[in-house]
Amino acid sequence: MGLAERILIELRGLLGAENVFTSREDLIPYSFDGTAALQQMPAVVVFVRTTDQIARLLQLANKEKLALVTRGSGTGLSGGSVPSENCIVMCTVRMDRILELDRANLTMLVEPGVTTLQIAEAAMAAGLFYPPDPGSMKISTIGGNVAENSGGLRGLKYGVTRNYVMGMEVVLPEGDVMWLGNKCVKDVAGYSLKDIFVGSEGTLGVITKVLLRLIPKPRSKKTMVATFAAMDVAAEAVSAIIAAQIIPCTLEFLDRTTIHCVEDYAKIGLPLDCEALLLIESDGHPAVVAEEAEQMEMICRKLGAIEVRVAKTDDEANKLANARRSAFSALARVAPTTILEDATVPRSELAKMIRFVGVIAQKYRLRIGTFGHMGDGNLHPTFLTDERNKDEMHRVELAFHEIFDEAIRLGGTITGEHGIGLAKKSFLPKFAGEAQMRVMRELRGVLDPNRVLNPGKMFD
Repeated sequence: MGLAERILIELRGLLGAENVFTSREDLIPYSFDGTAALQQMPAVVVFVRTTDQIARLLQLANKEKLALVTRGSGTGLSGGSVPSENCIVMCTVRMDRILELDRANLTMLVEPGVTTLQIAEAAMAAGLFYPPDPGSMKISTIGGNVAENSGGLRGLKYGVTRNYVMGMEVVLPEGDVMWLGNKCVKDVAGYSLKDIFVGSEGTLGVITKVLLRLIPKPRSKKTMVATFAAMDVAAEAVSAIIAAQIIPCTLEFLDRTTIHCVEDYAKIGLPLDCEALLLIESDGHPAVVAEEAEQMEMICRKLGAIEVRVAKTDDEANKLANARRSAFSALARVAPTTILEDATVPRSELAKMIRFVGVIAQKYRLRIGTFGHMGDGNLHPTFLTDERNKDEMHRVELAFHEIFDEAIRLGGTITGEHGIGLAKKSFLPKFAGEAQMRVMRELRGVLDPNRVLNPGKMFD
């Protein structure tokens, strides 16, 4: 359908013609994100550089009742930045400046287009540490991380993105600019509005600056891999580690399918004669790290680990960590369509949930590789399928329903770090309940009465 020429003229006047794209060839890369089997062409893609441009763009969108979808690098896995029909896609990747690194207050002020890796490297160069590490951290932007409340491998010990957001600048849907939070460690004045925008998936406002909390850089780290003949035994080892009051910074798992795919892809010497692999990292004071690593190795061996390999060098440690980070890429090579899901259950229920995924794979004749964050109960069942096969995709959908129903039944949640977006909005009412859905809808209606921002995401 496209936008009226007068609106395109106004967009070019506001942003410059070089920042407004309308040709089909230019629009295609912005018609999808990292989520499989979801695509919709936008009417126009625009690039912004300033808060003022965003405010004026939102004022235009409200005046003309135009849908606007904010986008960073497009690495999301729930369809959160997939365009809606005839919408404006507003890309913030050119707002990519680190504005301040305040060592005295352990904070960093950044624009939304700065990548997670750039933030981590800038903090490290100053002898500090930014812990959130989503799997896409090399290209994912902090604006998207905050909007999705991204997690990562270090979530068990350090938490998720929300735990490191001290403040933000937000443009509201009608163009008003608001600053939330500050550098104070303690601040209980009024509602914590910044927390409403963390994880709001671009439906309540546009994040234009983020004030991040940094922490001192850990002085030491030790990495090990433990393999087990059964996933239940690996889960038992995780429970024993936590029961021993050890909280490693990373406690990840790969199942047999994923192990073989990763080794075939990365060729780093992973053992293949096992049903489960744990990647374990401890960081902190050297003495504490050494003691924790020794205890965790002893626990794994006591519970019957086939092998426990402790990395002897930083290079070996990085290779082992990258084995887990490459799991999605490795699985994506196996079939034309790779659907990476996430569900979270209490740690005590994780082995049961993994077994259930295996049963569902057999029931619906599907190939599923499962990996994830065993330390915090977040697993990623990954469907290796082909979206051109309609019958198989129907079976995938049925499998999703059963997996999410089981996660809820076990006291878990339908997403631990990927968000709701388009992919999971049909599951949200069952998880959230009637009262919570009503409050979320009312909040969204107050902030965005014209339904301009990211319509159709999270709920209708």
